[in-house]
Amino acid sequence: MPLEIIREDISRLHTDAIVHSTNTRLRKGTGSSEAIFRLAGDELEAKLNQIGYCAPGDIVLTSGYKLNSNYIIHTVGPKWMGGSHNESSQLESCYRGALDCALKHNLKSIAFPLISAGNYGYPKDEALQIAITTIQSFLLKHEMLVYLVVFDKQAYQLSTQLFQSVNQYIDDHYVETRTLYSQNRREEYENQEISPKISYARLESSKTLDDVLLELDESFSQSLLKLIDQKGMTDVETYKRANITKAHFSKIRTHKDYRPTKNTVLAFCVALKLNLKESNTLLEKAGFSLSNSSIGDLIVKFFIENKRFDIFEINEVLFEYDQLLLGSNSL
Repeated sequence: MPLEIIREDISRLHTDAIVHSTNTRLRKGTGSSEAIFRLAGDELEAKLNQIGYCAPGDIVLTSGYKLNSNYIIHTVGPKWMGGSHNESSQLESCYRGALDCALKHNLKSIAFPLISAGNYGYPKDEALQIAITTIQSFLLKHEMLVYLVVFDKQAYQLSTQLFQSVNQYIDDHYVETRTLYSQNRREEYENQEISPKISYARLESSKTLDDVLLELDESFSQSLLKLIDQKGMTDVETYKRANITKAHFSKIRTHKDYRPTKNTVLAFCVALKLNLKESNTLLEKAGFSLSNSSIGDLIVKFFIENKRFDIFEINEVLFEYDQLLLGSNSL
């Protein structure tokens, strides 16, 4: 997917570039910095000693040397000094500068750590929000695979208000067994007034969104493409909002019988800002449904019911709960 949050050792990733959060003198630090220096070899240290300095918010590009990645983009994040010393602008500059550098060198993938959220003391929830917002803004205009790499849970933190709201929603709605949910779904289906079979005579220009969704003879791909037209959105706008790669969307468009994963369907539900009923109908096109016995489903339902359709925000929460992210892996 264009933006994915992962829990890995950034020094061992196979990407075109990794970002090294360093200090102004470009010296080896602790943790992931130490691992990058060790795996890259002595040539990296010699090169950085030659360069000598990098200002906060700036970037320096070097080879990846012996790393799996071709390049290392070194950047110096701001030290947290209470938030009144231009820290947020400097942190944005780190992400934006690295992304612009990758674009300039025609790189297709880049991996970031959560810059300044460790020894430099930047509040983790604010550091995460700046990272997501800056990367999201870039991806709306450009095609690139971006990974936000979190080494452990302690380095990652949602805003307290969002976490508490989602947690309360899960507590209120979670069902321990699937049996009760399945029974409720059957009763709901049996009691609905709309027949699942619809004549093609109804397929006219004045049809409503519900009419489009209920054309059960159509495949998922056909239904999705009609929904995009109904919403007045472009293909590019849709797949970017869904955190789907251009290549993946092209496959959906050209293969009528394409079978998506559940989280890919949910990604399009969010991108198209479908309500809960519309989302369930689109899910049924692909043979899925939302379940109150699934933590991931409940998280997505929380955002849909509250009309919060930022897929990156949803994925932040899904990652916190160790659930699959919305979108799709690159093809």
